Amino acid sequence: MTANRRVLLISGSLRAESTNSAVVRTAQAIAPDGVDPVVFAGLGALPHFNPDDDREPLPPAVLELRAAIEAADAVLFSTPEYAGALPGSFKNLLDWTVGGVETSEKPVAWINASANPGGAAKAHESLRTVLGYTGAEVVDSACVRLGVTRDAIDGNGLITDPAIREGIAAVLTTLAEAGRLARA
Repeated sequence: MTANRRVLLISGSLRAESTNSAVVRTAQAIAPDGVDPVVFAGLGALPHFNPDDDREPLPPAVLELRAAIEAADAVLFSTPEYAGALPGSFKNLLDWTVGGVETSEKPVAWINASANPGGAAKAHESLRTVLGYTGAEVVDSACVRLGVTRDAIDGNGLITDPAIREGIAAVLTTLAEAGRLARA
């Protein structure tokens, strides 16, 4: 029997009713066998990044972030685009990962939840750039666009559309397999 692969799920949005957060909640709810989904919910608690503070002792919220990444076999992001770039709070999270080694050679991917054709493309281009600086291994086959409309989300904040749910499950399976291979 093979061990479950822990996939850390991170929404790049602070909005409670964000489609990106719905992707993360849904991924946690429908994770296929072999995937242990863990949501990182500390985005809003991270202090503003300052290189002078990227040393011991690290702020507790940064320690929590880095420990969650370290414990994961792979990381899945779902982030919106804001004003043609990554949202500031999410970029702040990424900035805190540059000085650590937790993402080095860690399989990562993202789901683009934008319902607009071409939506969030600049955010994901920037995400790829930043992840390159951290040494993360982008799993291109797990980076997908699954347009999520508000009417596809139920009162519990979960995506109900079967095709989107199937797409999320497929991404989790692909990313978990990449995590297994990375740890082998």
